[in-house]
Amino acid sequence: MPTTTAREMMVRNLITLHPTMDAIEALDVLLRNHISGAPVVNEDGKFLGIFSEKSCMRFVVSLAYDGMPSTDVVALIDSDPPTITEETDLLTITQTFLNASCRRLPVLDAEGRLRGQISRRDVMRAVRVYLQKPAQRSNPAGLFLSAILSGEERRV
Repeated sequence: MPTTTAREMMVRNLITLHPTMDAIEALDVLLRNHISGAPVVNEDGKFLGIFSEKSCMRFVVSLAYDGMPSTDVVALIDSDPPTITEETDLLTITQTFLNASCRRLPVLDAEGRLRGQISRRDVMRAVRVYLQKPAQRSNPAGLFLSAILSGEERRV
């Protein structure tokens, strides 16, 4: 498998949401941009969680049961989704996607600031690029040549 890291394949130019944004406004952002979720970050870029289609389902339920006209995004986010660092390798990223039911993995630095994001599709692209590259092979001609020559021919 390739030794690709999150740093090499993450998307850096992200649509993010502010924690005090109204949930209806955040829903509009998802719909307008044809995305299934977006990271929520504060003014300092610190990652707070993900507002996703699932968050929108929570919003629908709260509307039905609580009669709330709307609420801030931060009340509906998944505040503990799986995250990775820029150094996380492709195999670990893939395993994280298999272990968690998520569509995206936020990439955070040591201080918890959002640096980028990787989707399942980004993983598929990286694997496809890897599989399209010609195999790096050493030249084994000498080994094969000696295998087909008789012992007498090899001594000459």
